[in-house]
Amino acid sequence: MIRVFVYGTLMTGEANHGVAAPYVRSAEPGAVRGTLVDAGAYPALVLGKPGGGAAGTVVRGEWLTVGEDGLPAMDALEDYFGPGDERNDYERVRVTDIDGVRSGWAYVWRDARGCPAIRSGSWRER
Repeated sequence: MIRVFVYGTLMTGEANHGVAAPYVRSAEPGAVRGTLVDAGAYPALVLGKPGGGAAGTVVRGEWLTVGEDGLPAMDALEDYFGPGDERNDYERVRVTDIDGVRSGWAYVWRDARGCPAIRSGSWRER
């Protein structure tokens, strides 16, 4: 089983949840530190820079536990082709919940790309 933190259209009830749904074994609320930005039809998570000060706000989402085939399905949706691939829209990195207990993968942007922050830290409350 693989754990993935989702914070936008892959969350339960959102537009792209159907991509993950066949592989989901469980879903539970969670949160990570970072900044959620509004890219229009979807959000992006920008993490604090290592050693670079504030890690942003609390970004709320869900921890999905998925079967092994779930990760490649989500990679395709997120235009993730592998570590360091220049075609990637998102990078897939390891993150830890603010509870310090749960950890797993998340799709992130390296910077905000000029997109505005979602101050609430929640895609659903934007």
